[in-house]
Amino acid sequence: MQQDQLFTRRRMLLAGAAALGAAGTAGLVVAGDGEEAARPPAPVPVPGPQARQAPLKSSVFRLQPWTGGGPPRSVPRRLKVRTEPIFRISERGRQMMLTFDDGPNPDYTPHILDTLAKHDVRAMFFVCGECVEANRHLVARMAEEGHVVGNHTWTHPLLTTLDRTEIKSEMERTSDIIEASYGERPQWFRAPYGAWNRAAFQLGAEMGMEPMAWTVDTTDWDPPGTDVIIDRVETGAAPGVVILSHDAGGDRSQTVEAIQEWLPYLLDSGYRLTVPSRRV
Repeated sequence: MQQDQLFTRRRMLLAGAAALGAAGTAGLVVAGDGEEAARPPAPVPVPGPQARQAPLKSSVFRLQPWTGGGPPRSVPRRLKVRTEPIFRISERGRQMMLTFDDGPNPDYTPHILDTLAKHDVRAMFFVCGECVEANRHLVARMAEEGHVVGNHTWTHPLLTTLDRTEIKSEMERTSDIIEASYGERPQWFRAPYGAWNRAAFQLGAEMGMEPMAWTVDTTDWDPPGTDVIIDRVETGAAPGVVILSHDAGGDRSQTVEAIQEWLPYLLDSGYRLTVPSRRV
């Protein structure tokens, strides 16, 4: 599927899918160090004030380069089947997490990676298999620079319209090509459009992947304008928040421009931008 087709489908399907995704985005927190705890449904993060407090020295909060490793695991560890995705991380240490969907894209992903590297920040990239197929070098770069790569299906379909066999194929093919390009199988999965169903949760667990949603949507899929994207990130900033942006699926030049402003702002405001630890 071409990037413009994916963008068109996103706009057509998002409204209906958002309701499906929202139904499953409450009650769980995953910490950056792998710690997890049950929580009652959380309100929308209080925007603004904590991000506007006197900034702390940003270098103290930046994530150190990712170390360790080992051979890729071809046989994933089965996980407990969840009934809702994870949508927040631990608030400890004023942590936040940045995530980018739909890529990689040769026109936009390199610029986002450059900005992240400039500020020594790690992020999560939920990639589509068909995009990885044409841009394996970008996924390899993500691995080299310490980013976490997650599964976002092969063609970005609305999973609630597929049968179990089709969903499995979308997820499994993507995990296979991620392993071939990234060096290990993904441990995280995000449903396109945030539309989850029982089969997606079950299959993800069987493949060793936890379901990850988000807290703040930049709406850069619209696209709404660079200033709107910046405002959504800065006013939505709060400990534990997971930010959703996109590095493919349409014209992402606004995203590329916006991150150059809001990323240093978050760091200077004292947020630690982190990624989940790898499970062993």
